[in-house]
Order: sequence, then structure tokens, then C-alpha cells
Amino acid sequence: MVLNVFPKRTIISMSEHSQQAMNRLNEAGLRPTRQRLALAELLIRTAPRHVTAEELYHEASLAGIHVSLATIYNTLHQFTQAGLMGEVVVGSGQSYFDTTAHAHHHFFDKSTGEIFDVPDDAVDIGKVPQAPAGKVIERVDVVIRIRNATPEELADGKAVSAG
Repeated sequence: MVLNVFPKRTIISMSEHSQQAMNRLNEAGLRPTRQRLALAELLIRTAPRHVTAEELYHEASLAGIHVSLATIYNTLHQFTQAGLMGEVVVGSGQSYFDTTAHAHHHFFDKSTGEIFDVPDDAVDIGKVPQAPAGKVIERVDVVIRIRNATPEELADGKAVSAG
């Protein structure tokens, strides 16, 4: 009796999101490790969006992706440095990672933690100061902080009513 110690190769068909994740990692020069691929696929499947590391950690756990919170942070920062994502800092130690990588502006509601894209043509930056000697301006980020209007502000016409 002859035992085959080399099982047949299983051909795995990659999903469209898996293939897209693999391509984007390769194009960015990042080695497609198991964790990077799994997280990139999860982000691509749910894009466009803004996500915190903690939210992604929770979603990854629910999806059966076993990675530590530190790995999530490291991976998100690697994706950002590689230009695959943007990072929106809304407060001291509070960042959102944006699957839309091109520079754009945001609304941020501190009371709900929601972050929204501002239409590209809605902000006009008329003047930017000259960078200090030896420095260049990489980009300009605008985060517009919003909150729910009070009934008085709605009545005075200071806010637009929903609806």
C-alpha cells in the first residue's frame, strides 16, 4: 500500500474583494500577510467609510479574523503610510481611518462620534501661510466640528432643520 503524503492541491478561487485587497497591497509595496489581506478585504468590502481601530478590531473578531488590537493599529498605520487610507485626527489621541485616501475635508460630531465627508467643492481655502524654513506643506486638513442645533437655534434660523 502506497500512502500519498502530498495531498492534492486545492485550488482556491479568490473573491473579488480578496483579489482587490491583494492587488492594492502589492501596488502599495506591502507584503500581503494573512492579517493584512484579511483586514484589507474587510475594509474594501465595507468602503467607503471611516473607522476607528477599536471598531475594526470588533468587526474583525465578529468576522473570525483573530488579530490583536495592536496589530490592527499597526496595520492601519501601515495602510495610511502606504497611501491606501487616510487618517483623520479629531482630538487628542482620537483618530479615524478613512478608506477614501485622497485629501478631503470632514464634519465631526463629538457627541455621537460620527464623521462625514464634506463635498470637495464645499470648502474654499483662500490663503495658507508659508511653511517654516526647510519645510513644505504636505496637505491641509479641515475638520468642521458640528453638534445638534438647539430649538432656539432652529427657530432663529441659525441651523438648517432636518427634513
